[in-house]
Amino acid sequence: MPTRTARTGWNGSLEAGAGQVELTSSQLATYDVSFPKRTAETANGSTSPEELLAAAHSACYAMQLSAVLTAAGGTVEALDVQADVSIGADPAGGFMLTGILLTVRGEVTGLDSAAFLAAATEAKGGCPLSKALTGVEITLDAELVAEAA
Repeated sequence: MPTRTARTGWNGSLEAGAGQVELTSSQLATYDVSFPKRTAETANGSTSPEELLAAAHSACYAMQLSAVLTAAGGTVEALDVQADVSIGADPAGGFMLTGILLTVRGEVTGLDSAAFLAAATEAKGGCPLSKALTGVEITLDAELVAEAA
Protein backbone atom coordinates (compact mmCIF):
# COMPACT_ATOMS: atom_id res chain seq x y z
CA MET A 1 0.00 0.00 0.00
CA PRO A 2 1.25 3.52 -0.73
CA THR A 3 2.38 6.20 1.68
CA ARG A 4 0.78 9.63 1.29
CA THR A 5 2.62 12.85 2.12
CA ALA A 6 1.74 16.37 3.18
CA ARG A 7 4.09 19.06 4.41
CA THR A 8 3.79 22.34 6.25
CA GLY A 9 6.06 25.35 6.05
CA TRP A 10 5.77 27.64 9.10
CA ASN A 11 7.20 31.09 9.82
CA GLY A 12 7.12 32.94 13.11
CA SER A 13 5.83 32.30 16.59
CA LEU A 14 2.69 30.34 17.45
CA GLU A 15 0.56 33.44 18.03
CA ALA A 16 1.94 35.69 15.28
CA GLY A 17 3.15 33.12 12.78
CA ALA A 18 1.45 31.38 9.91
CA GLY A 19 2.07 28.54 7.55
CA GLN A 20 0.94 26.66 4.52
CA VAL A 21 -0.05 23.00 4.33
CA GLU A 22 0.70 21.34 1.01
CA LEU A 23 -0.98 18.13 -0.15
CA THR A 24 2.28 16.83 -1.56
CA SER A 25 1.27 13.39 -2.85
CA SER A 26 -1.72 14.55 -4.87
CA GLN A 27 -0.39 18.04 -5.63
CA LEU A 28 -4.02 19.19 -5.43
CA ALA A 29 -3.76 22.20 -3.17
CA THR A 30 -1.93 24.30 -0.62
CA TYR A 31 -3.83 25.75 2.34
CA ASP A 32 -3.07 28.56 4.78
CA VAL A 33 -2.92 27.77 8.52
CA SER A 34 -2.52 29.94 11.60
CA PHE A 35 -3.02 29.32 15.29
CA PRO A 36 -5.33 32.29 15.94
CA LYS A 37 -7.62 31.18 13.10
CA ARG A 38 -7.35 27.56 14.28
CA THR A 39 -8.85 28.48 17.63
CA ALA A 40 -11.36 31.09 16.37
CA GLU A 41 -15.03 30.30 15.74
CA THR A 42 -14.66 31.22 12.05
CA ALA A 43 -11.79 30.02 9.89
CA ASN A 44 -11.62 33.14 7.67
CA GLY A 45 -9.94 31.41 4.73
CA SER A 46 -7.55 29.19 6.67
CA THR A 47 -7.78 25.50 7.40
CA SER A 48 -6.66 23.71 10.54
CA PRO A 49 -5.34 20.29 11.52
CA GLU A 50 -8.83 19.56 12.90
CA GLU A 51 -10.55 20.42 9.60
CA LEU A 52 -8.04 18.36 7.63
CA LEU A 53 -8.55 15.47 10.05
CA ALA A 54 -12.34 15.84 9.70
CA ALA A 55 -12.01 15.68 5.91
CA ALA A 56 -9.83 12.59 6.12
CA HIS A 57 -12.05 10.87 8.68
CA SER A 58 -15.29 11.53 6.77
CA ALA A 59 -13.77 10.15 3.56
CA CYS A 60 -12.27 7.11 5.29
CA TYR A 61 -15.50 6.35 7.14
CA ALA A 62 -17.60 6.70 3.95
CA MET A 63 -15.36 4.17 2.18
CA GLN A 64 -15.47 1.74 5.12
CA LEU A 65 -19.25 2.05 5.50
CA SER A 66 -19.76 1.47 1.78
CA ALA A 67 -17.75 -1.76 2.04
CA VAL A 68 -19.64 -2.95 5.14
CA LEU A 69 -23.05 -2.14 3.64
CA THR A 70 -22.18 -4.00 0.44
CA ALA A 71 -20.92 -7.02 2.41
CA ALA A 72 -24.23 -7.00 4.33
CA GLY A 73 -26.17 -7.30 1.06
CA GLY A 74 -27.06 -3.65 0.57
CA THR A 75 -26.61 -1.48 -2.48
CA VAL A 76 -25.35 1.98 -1.63
CA GLU A 77 -27.13 4.68 -3.59
CA ALA A 78 -25.76 7.62 -1.58
CA LEU A 79 -23.97 8.34 1.68
CA ASP A 80 -23.57 11.79 3.20
CA VAL A 81 -20.90 11.71 5.90
CA GLN A 82 -19.83 14.66 8.04
CA ALA A 83 -17.10 14.60 10.66
CA ASP A 84 -16.98 17.30 13.32
CA VAL A 85 -13.62 17.37 15.13
CA SER A 86 -13.47 19.48 18.29
CA ILE A 87 -10.41 20.91 20.01
CA GLY A 88 -10.25 22.22 23.55
CA ALA A 89 -8.04 22.75 26.53
CA ASP A 90 -6.07 19.77 27.81
CA PRO A 91 -6.22 19.56 31.63
CA ALA A 92 -2.53 18.59 31.51
CA GLY A 93 -1.74 21.77 29.58
CA GLY A 94 -2.03 22.87 25.99
CA PHE A 95 -4.77 21.59 23.73
CA MET A 96 -6.30 18.26 22.81
CA LEU A 97 -8.98 16.81 20.58
CA THR A 98 -12.09 16.68 22.74
CA GLY A 99 -14.31 14.61 20.48
CA ILE A 100 -15.35 13.57 16.99
CA LEU A 101 -18.94 13.34 15.81
CA LEU A 102 -19.55 11.25 12.69
CA THR A 103 -22.94 11.99 11.15
CA VAL A 104 -24.09 9.78 8.29
CA ARG A 105 -27.28 9.75 6.28
CA GLY A 106 -27.70 7.00 3.74
CA GLU A 107 -29.82 5.79 0.90
CA VAL A 108 -29.37 2.04 0.63
CA THR A 109 -31.30 -0.64 -1.22
CA GLY A 110 -31.80 -4.02 0.44
CA LEU A 111 -31.25 -3.11 4.11
CA ASP A 112 -33.61 -1.83 6.78
CA SER A 113 -32.80 0.82 9.40
CA ALA A 114 -31.56 -1.71 11.97
CA ALA A 115 -29.16 -3.29 9.47
CA PHE A 116 -27.97 0.15 8.39
CA LEU A 117 -27.26 1.16 11.98
CA ALA A 118 -25.42 -2.10 12.63
CA ALA A 119 -23.29 -1.55 9.52
CA ALA A 120 -22.63 2.07 10.50
CA THR A 121 -21.45 0.99 13.94
CA GLU A 122 -19.25 -1.76 12.51
CA ALA A 123 -17.72 0.69 10.02
CA LYS A 124 -16.93 3.14 12.83
CA GLY A 125 -14.79 0.48 14.49
CA GLY A 126 -13.23 -0.74 11.25
CA CYS A 127 -12.32 2.59 9.66
CA PRO A 128 -8.51 2.95 9.70
CA LEU A 129 -8.70 6.53 10.94
CA SER A 130 -11.13 5.58 13.70
CA LYS A 131 -8.62 2.92 14.73
CA ALA A 132 -5.83 5.50 14.78
CA LEU A 133 -7.91 7.91 16.85
CA THR A 134 -8.78 5.57 19.72
CA GLY A 135 -7.67 8.18 22.25
CA VAL A 136 -10.54 10.45 21.18
CA GLU A 137 -14.22 9.77 21.87
CA ILE A 138 -15.96 9.15 18.52
CA THR A 139 -19.73 9.51 18.55
CA LEU A 140 -21.93 8.20 15.73
CA ASP A 141 -25.23 9.63 14.48
CA ALA A 142 -26.44 7.31 11.72
CA GLU A 143 -29.76 7.24 9.92
CA LEU A 144 -31.13 5.45 6.89
CA VAL A 145 -33.03 8.33 5.31
CA ALA A 146 -34.45 6.36 2.42
CA GLU A 147 -34.42 2.72 1.49
CA ALA A 148 -34.05 3.02 -2.25
CA ALA A 149 -36.65 1.05 -4.17
